[in-house]
Amino acid sequence: MLVLSRHRDESIMIGDDVVITIVDIRGDKVRLGIQAPTEIPVHRQEVYEAIQRERASEGTDDQAKSAKSSA
Repeated sequence: MLVLSRHRDESIMIGDDVVITIVDIRGDKVRLGIQAPTEIPVHRQEVYEAIQRERASEGTDDQAKSAKSSA
């Protein structure tokens, strides 16, 4: 993991297309602004994990439906 120090209003570049800017720092919370192309999804980790679980369960449901219809 790369660890960087930044001050408010400073940015980090990821590749050529993603910019992460420190918008605000309040106590132990940091607010980030993220500029990315629309084709790159950006989620908080817990939201991303929920999406992955939902996709996995949909895949399981689809497989169960296929098994029932072919029986």
